[in-house]
Amino acid sequence: MGRSHSVPRGGDPRFGADADDSGSPILHVDMDAFFVAVEVRRRPDLRGRPVVVGGIGPRGVVSSASYEARVFGVRSAMPTMRARALCPSAVFLPPDFPRVAAASRAVMEIFRDVTPLVEPLSLDEAFLDVAGARKLLGRPAEIARLIRARVAEQEGLTCSVGVAPTKFVAKLGSSRAKPDGLLVVPTDRVLDFLHPLPVEALWGVGERAAETLRRLGLRTVRDIAEAPVGMLRGSLGDAAAAHLHELAWGRDPRRVSPEHAEKSIGAEVTFDTDLAEPETIRRALLALAEKVGVRLRRAGQVGRTVSVKVRFADFRTINRSRTLGGPTDVTREIFDTAWALFDALGPGDRIRLIGVRVEGLSHGDQTPRQLALGAPEHGWREAEAAADAAAARFGRSMVRPASLLGHRDLRQTENQPRP
Repeated sequence: MGRSHSVPRGGDPRFGADADDSGSPILHVDMDAFFVAVEVRRRPDLRGRPVVVGGIGPRGVVSSASYEARVFGVRSAMPTMRARALCPSAVFLPPDFPRVAAASRAVMEIFRDVTPLVEPLSLDEAFLDVAGARKLLGRPAEIARLIRARVAEQEGLTCSVGVAPTKFVAKLGSSRAKPDGLLVVPTDRVLDFLHPLPVEALWGVGERAAETLRRLGLRTVRDIAEAPVGMLRGSLGDAAAAHLHELAWGRDPRRVSPEHAEKSIGAEVTFDTDLAEPETIRRALLALAEKVGVRLRRAGQVGRTVSVKVRFADFRTINRSRTLGGPTDVTREIFDTAWALFDALGPGDRIRLIGVRVEGLSHGDQTPRQLALGAPEHGWREAEAAADAAAARFGRSMVRPASLLGHRDLRQTENQPRP
């Protein structure tokens, strides 16, 4: 891995990691040469060498190239035969999709430890909205540094991060920060950052559109911004003209959109061997309740109904639920309710699978909470929120309920949210 930096190499210090990020809650995190980096992690002997990952047949296409290979002009989406001609000394490898997918899942989980507002664009990049994480984790640039540190320490990979007021500018920022860098675009510097860039930097400007714009004498983003919209309409059409004009002035109203809206959150575990021991099942329920509670708090949601699912060795399946007096996102309350539901079943048969789910979700900051009679004003929820903050910094495995410490992980499958 290369040495990390906080501004683009040879770049403007106004956009360094110490720039004003108070109005820049959007992060674009882009993994560096991801397919190659996953291979180099597995084979350290490849470090520092030109490596190309992609189809290795006569019609193959480059998926990713190491920065050592890029020096020779090798780029992603280039025919592999062309890459071989440019850099015959490179190591050419086919993509290991299962390994890359596993690395992607691990990286996205780090992002979701920081904020539930994660919008993956592909296996190796995502937008994050960290406005809600500031109270626990600090300003956006600090959160970006935290993410980069965790990705490096836990996954042995590097990433570049753009921090900006909008998605479009954040994505440009991560590109300018590569490799292994961090760039902040302050709100009052957006146009200083954008306007010197070539027209190709704007989303939607490919080779043909760029050639059309150059024929009009428009070569930079500033040229687009200052051009009459009518000129753009005549050559590009109404929709494209309006789109480029807005981007050229740094305007991008799109929000970070997670993959789906959740109406329930749950998790379940399938045991390697069917079980009947109450203590083992109790610990499994606690681990599931912890997972569900963490996801609720990350998403800023609370739920009123807790349900358990039990599948026996003969594949009989029972579901039981209980609606609480008020909404909750507290692991302890979810576990106590789930255990009571399970215990009431009084099962004697061996169990194959058990699950916990919270339903009837609503936004936590819009839902009043009522303290139970005699309950302290501060307690489990505050302790769990503190544990969430520690987990975002150091990883969930470092912060667990005491009864789970030293306990081997069970093979666990998280349910997809119900529509």
